[in-house]
Amino acid sequence: MATLYSQYLIVHLTLFLISIFTISTSCSQLKPPPHLAAAAVLDPELVVEEVHRAINMSRRRLGSLSSCGTGNPIDDCWRCDSNWVKNRQRLADCAIGFGKNALGGKDGKIYTVTDSGDDDPVNPKPGTLRYAVIQEDPLWIVFAHDMSIKLKEELMVNSHKTIDGRGASVHIAGGPCITLQYVTNVIIHGLHIHDCKPGGNAYVRDSPGHYGWRTRSDGDGISLFGASHIWVDHCTLAACTDGLIDAIHGSTAITISNNYMSHHDKVMLLGHSDELLSDKSMQVTIAFNHFGEDLIQRMPRCRHGYFHVVNNDYTHWEMYAIGGSAAPTINSQGNRFLAPNNDNSKEVTKREDAAESEWKKWNWRSEGDLMLNGAFFTPSGASASSSYAKASSLGARPSSLVGTITTAAGALSCKKSSKC
Repeated sequence: MATLYSQYLIVHLTLFLISIFTISTSCSQLKPPPHLAAAAVLDPELVVEEVHRAINMSRRRLGSLSSCGTGNPIDDCWRCDSNWVKNRQRLADCAIGFGKNALGGKDGKIYTVTDSGDDDPVNPKPGTLRYAVIQEDPLWIVFAHDMSIKLKEELMVNSHKTIDGRGASVHIAGGPCITLQYVTNVIIHGLHIHDCKPGGNAYVRDSPGHYGWRTRSDGDGISLFGASHIWVDHCTLAACTDGLIDAIHGSTAITISNNYMSHHDKVMLLGHSDELLSDKSMQVTIAFNHFGEDLIQRMPRCRHGYFHVVNNDYTHWEMYAIGGSAAPTINSQGNRFLAPNNDNSKEVTKREDAAESEWKKWNWRSEGDLMLNGAFFTPSGASASSSYAKASSLGARPSSLVGTITTAAGALSCKKSSKC
């Protein structure tokens, strides 16, 4: 009976905590449904169902509120401006974390994509997205209307570009997707990126003066290879062949924020291999994202570098949430972790390719994380270490605010005549 009573208390405490975390003072305290209050034995499926129901109710309420003053420092920087269409480049001043200096196409011309086609990856037509991203000068790239772009080959983005999907529903899907290779200062914002496929064994242009032979690609949503000062914000990503966002081969100074990810296996790989030491300098901020339905693993999977995982909402995973190998430093702060029902998948963390005697030395810590439905984080290494200074990129908000901060994760539905 003690065990059953403990389960009962845990469920009701969870629902109570979620209810008081909403920012609307008019919201009444959540109450357990009659079938839970009267049950002699709690069905774990019902436990998680109720937690999901409460979280979704909270999101619906929060989503109906103003975008201003949410406590999300990125959104509060620009979304209150009803004239954001004329002030698009203000977004470049709103980045946080290790990618905060990613300028994208700031101070460059506005380039409007009018053509969703991609007939020729070597000689792209003016007006297409491919034509815009390969230019040498800084450009702030926007879209004339809603469009779905099926790329014939990888989209090779040049340095100093912003791809800004605000004001249109822009889908990049059904073919190869976005590659950032040996480039710097790129912002990708407000895109739907899904169902990405491998490409390659073809010539592809990456600048006005150069095109080259591309071997087989992995089918990532966004692939970073030796890239720096990169910011991926408010994108919706799902169902790609390999990773949704992968960063390898010395990529660094990266922020991945406000994205909604779902329906995918290997979500995010940060670090190419245990043997590639160039990834030791990698610094990545993963903040304010919602890891949603039907995700399995790698949120992220890290190697060698320094990773700040802060104020994200993890509502689904099947195997684990945060993993790694090759002694990465992982600083997890203020996240909300809702474990699946499977008793073998309650652990947030997973160490790969190392004996316990080795991984116990790796610096992984959890500070202020909210653990729900039996979720637990296995820390290791020093609880306070100079390594964490290299894995700290912004001040974490309390985990109680995660629902508020992440309620608008994913591509926004921005209207050009009002606040976004």
